Amino acid sequence: MPEDYSNIYKIARRAAGFTQESAAERLEISVDSVRAYETHQRTPPNEIVERMVVCFHAPQLAYQHLHETTGLVSRIIPQLEQRNILEVAIRIYNRMRNFSQDSCLERLMAIAEDGRIDDTERPEFDEIIAELRSIIQSGLELEIFCSPEPAAKKERPEAATSRRSVQGLASENDCKSILAQPGRNASPNLTRKEVSFP
Repeated sequence: MPEDYSNIYKIARRAAGFTQESAAERLEISVDSVRAYETHQRTPPNEIVERMVVCFHAPQLAYQHLHETTGLVSRIIPQLEQRNILEVAIRIYNRMRNFSQDSCLERLMAIAEDGRIDDTERPEFDEIIAELRSIIQSGLELEIFCSPEPAAKKERPEAATSRRSVQGLASENDCKSILAQPGRNASPNLTRKEVSFP
């Protein structure tokens, strides 16, 4: 029988660098149980998956497990896709900007004013919910697929230990300010202004 590379529990274990034996020891279960989970002979209970998530530093495993074992989850949690952090950040920005520009919040408040959603308001309400679900989807993708592992986090160097200058943008390591130059603005609203980040 060919080895199964699609098993979510095996993928998470291998990505964390554990053998079946070392994973079994860390999870406080038998090696036979690990093998059974990884060959689809048995589905691990939620409490074992929770241990796997912590042990393997794999938050995506919780989502994948629930999606594969609980049909109700897909009705509540949107289908997530693994994306890199830049892609997710851009998607969040675009969706939130569209939500604001389309006056979705104001439209929702108008619908909610009388405390009920009537038949004429239902299509517009459903559109607003779809917009919100897309924002939630991107937020979950950021949390589940882009959060660094605790061991992978790097300490920031001390302030002013190095300086960078990239195409007219001056910044220090602590990233407290960015000076925008004309003609190179990320947004038409930025013209020779200093933008401060908390």
